[in-house]
Amino acid sequence: MKKNRIWTGLLALSVLLCFACCDKEDLPGSEEERVVPDDSADDVGNAVFSQTLQIVFSSGGATVTNPLEGKGVTVSTNGNEVVVTSTVEEVEYIVSGTTTDGMLKMYSDYKFQLVLDGVNITHADGPAINIQSKKRVFVCLNAGTQNFLTDGSAYTTVSGEDMKAAFFSEGQLIFNGSGALTVTGNYKHAICSDDYVRIYEGAITAMSKVADGMHTNDAFVMDGGALTIQAATDGIECEKGYILINDGEITIQSADDGIAASYEESDPAVDPYLEIHKGRITVTTTGTSAKAIKSRGDLIIHDGEIRVKTSQREAEGIESKKTLTINGGTIHVEAYDDCINAANHIEINGGDIYCYSTANDGIDSNGTLTVTGGRVIAIGTSSPEEGFDCDRNTFKITGGTLIGIGGATSTPTANACTQRALVYSGSGTANTLFYLVSSDGKEVLTYLIPRSLSPMTLLFSSPSLEQGSYTIYSGGQTTGGTNFNGLYEGATSSGGSQLTTFTVQSIVTTVGSQQGGTPGGGPGGR
Repeated sequence: MKKNRIWTGLLALSVLLCFACCDKEDLPGSEEERVVPDDSADDVGNAVFSQTLQIVFSSGGATVTNPLEGKGVTVSTNGNEVVVTSTVEEVEYIVSGTTTDGMLKMYSDYKFQLVLDGVNITHADGPAINIQSKKRVFVCLNAGTQNFLTDGSAYTTVSGEDMKAAFFSEGQLIFNGSGALTVTGNYKHAICSDDYVRIYEGAITAMSKVADGMHTNDAFVMDGGALTIQAATDGIECEKGYILINDGEITIQSADDGIAASYEESDPAVDPYLEIHKGRITVTTTGTSAKAIKSRGDLIIHDGEIRVKTSQREAEGIESKKTLTINGGTIHVEAYDDCINAANHIEINGGDIYCYSTANDGIDSNGTLTVTGGRVIAIGTSSPEEGFDCDRNTFKITGGTLIGIGGATSTPTANACTQRALVYSGSGTANTLFYLVSSDGKEVLTYLIPRSLSPMTLLFSSPSLEQGSYTIYSGGQTTGGTNFNGLYEGATSSGGSQLTTFTVQSIVTTVGSQQGGTPGGGPGGR
């Protein structure tokens, strides 16, 4: 038995090493065995394409220059309908010209490069480009070119073949080049891979009138370039994997989710996380129950500039069905429902974060909530909704500057916090100054109330809130300093009326008649 266990372990290790060291295309059965994108294999600079084939579309039919005829590449044409079948390696296909009734369909046993060199393809009854190969496709958008792909509203199906986008591939689509590509989907998605899509560069516009702008099975990875999406359903959806945004610019208008790692089944091998390292992301959703950025797994934001807006009922801003972590970046969320929501835990370690909810909480954790750094403004609506809501779970503050406005608040958990917090309850009038001055004249909080609330509960925590006596003022004017969404830093205020004077001695100080909070977290809203 011991020998059998050793042999089993060695066999398992050899399989793992095979996956780590081999190109996916060299693995037997790789059509079904999905592995994460490989940076070295996805880098077009590491690929060699020594043989070139040209396809030019025109009103008189497609013209093909094929030096590999009889050598492993067969090209058949019917007017502007072109079908390529390849059994050789290192082939580059250069495609150009215009057709209003044509298509390019490709079969290949090996990876290849597809150069779009000023091509405009419209296909009445199928995809404009249909790649029926499970191999890696390097899509090069030639510099200075504009390329257009449009499908029909109904497809002529082919037995045993999947087709669900104007630009469809069974294998990986990897975009390079500084040119532009516009894809319009009239049947289903605009761009779809049954494997993964990776964008290194290029200006890509994906528009779907009926479904997703960008749809993948295993992963979506963005390393650079610009992606603009208009979609009838999701902007970017990864159906059974993860989304990784390393850099680049993404602009989305969608009727359903903006960016979604949406896997809902129970396969433990699938981790539908969403991770953002850098870049500029703007998402606007218009449908009900739409999330601007959604992950069924963990959601991690390291850096970047993120701006999202949802306008319909029950539409949330940024949501994780597990843990949501923010380490940095500039994040601006305007949402009808919760701006930031997580099922298990929210942790904020840095960044400039602004949340304004029309009808619910600013930041809502159904589990625990921890803030260690950053500037965080969370604005909820009237009671029972809250600026910060973690029900009766642990609310831990060890750093950062926090302002929460709502009809109520979850109260920081005193025995878990190392930074002091103030919970003030009273009323607030929109566009009225609220400022807090210590007994030695130091202005520790200067904030412009964003909405009228009665009752209003304000949560404030900052390293500048120290033990001692303070006076709260309402109204007046402020001069100098910097303004971060109503939070003035380094400002000097004067005038207004004195609301109350209080003393800070404990980790959590409550002033006024608190709404909705108990030590360890208040009951909160929905």
